[in-house]
Amino acid sequence: MPHKIKKFLAWLFSGKSEKASHILILPASFWLAFFLVVPIMLLLVLSLAQLGPYGTIIWHPTLENFRRVFTPLYVPIVARTVAYCGATAVLCLLLGYPTAYFLSFYAGEWRDTFLILLMIPFWTSALVSIYSWIIILGRDGLMNSVLVGSGALGKPLDVLNTPFSVILGLVYFYLPFMILPLYSSLEKIPKQYIEASYDLGAGAFQTFLKVTLPLSLPGVFAGFILTFVPCLGDFLTAEFLGGPRTYLIGNLIENQFLMAQDWPFGAALTAVLLCAMLIGLYYYQKLEAAELAA
Repeated sequence: MPHKIKKFLAWLFSGKSEKASHILILPASFWLAFFLVVPIMLLLVLSLAQLGPYGTIIWHPTLENFRRVFTPLYVPIVARTVAYCGATAVLCLLLGYPTAYFLSFYAGEWRDTFLILLMIPFWTSALVSIYSWIIILGRDGLMNSVLVGSGALGKPLDVLNTPFSVILGLVYFYLPFMILPLYSSLEKIPKQYIEASYDLGAGAFQTFLKVTLPLSLPGVFAGFILTFVPCLGDFLTAEFLGGPRTYLIGNLIENQFLMAQDWPFGAALTAVLLCAMLIGLYYYQKLEAAELAA
C-alpha cells in the first residue's frame, strides 16, 4: 500500500480531525438522505396533490386531503387510535414500572438475564408473534381449551376481533419500550437518597412517593412517549387481532394506498401521523436533555 494512502487512512481514522469525522459520516448521511429524507419530501408533495379519474394523480396543490382527515367520517378512527394508544401506554406503565423497579433494586446478579429475556420479543417477527396470539386467543385456541376443559367456562369466549385482543397485542409489543427508559431512569437514582430517606424515619411507601417516584418521572414521561408514538402507526395488530370496530389510522393508511388507490389522501394521513410522531419525539429529546442536565 502506498505511503500516501497509509497516511491518509491514519489521518481519517485517528479521531482527531473534525474534517475526517465529516468524511466518515458522509456514507450514512447519503443513505439517510436518499432513503429517508427524500421519500418523506415526496410524501409531503404527494399529500398536496389531487386524485384524478381511475386513480391518476393531478399535480395541482390543494389542502383538501388534510381537510378530509378531520371530517366526521375519519375523526372517529383518529380518536379510536389515540384512545387505544393511550390505553396501551397506561397499561404498559402500570405493568412496566414494577418490572423496572424490580430490575433496578432487587434483580441483583440476575439483572442481565432478565434484561435479555425482556428483549426476546424483538428477536421474533411481528407476524409470528401475532399468529401466536391468534392460536392462544382463538375460539378453539389454547386459552379457551384450558378454560372449557377445566370447567371454568361452559362455552368458549370470543376474544379475537375485539378491542381487548388488540390492546393486549399492543401491550405485548410495546411493553419493552416502557420498561427500558424506566429502568434507565431508576438506575440513575443515587442509592444514598433512598438510604437517607430511611434514616430520616420515612417508610418504604413514603420513600417511594417522595423520593423514588419524583426522581423517576423523566423515565415515566420518556417511556410514555416511546410507547405512544410508535403505537400510533401500528396496523398489523389491529389487522389480525381486531375487526371492523378496531380499525385504526394505520389500517386506514394501508387501505388508501393498497385498496382505494387514493395515494394523495393516504399521504396526507401519513403526514399527519408523522407530525404527531415528530412532536412526541421532540418532547422526548427535551426530557432527555433535561435529565442529562440534572
